[in-house]
Amino acid sequence: MKTPDSLQASSGVQLSFLPEPDFNPIFPTPNTLPARCLSMMLNGQTFTHPEFEQITGSWRLSAVVFILKGLGWPVESHDLPAPSADCQSRIISRYFLPPKVIREVFGEAAHE
Repeated sequence: MKTPDSLQASSGVQLSFLPEPDFNPIFPTPNTLPARCLSMMLNGQTFTHPEFEQITGSWRLSAVVFILKGLGWPVESHDLPAPSADCQSRIISRYFLPPKVIREVFGEAAHE
């Protein structure tokens, strides 16, 4: 029988004492949409799906973010209200790389 304690143990919560793995992401293939997105994020840009579509002409932002995460890039997002005529409760996400990640890629001095 599974108890709350055994469920907690199997969920990895108790492994929080282990050190975080080294930051060692893989750069996407050059001249691809993931490479372009990563380049923009490493320059500090943040964007929503409509903004990304306007910049790149692609509506595939979530697929690009999925690829970047699979390559080890810790892309984060914040949900924002974006009501529309069809859906007043519409929520969209703004995607970005945390400043800590950008500093790590370029070195601390590059962004001080």
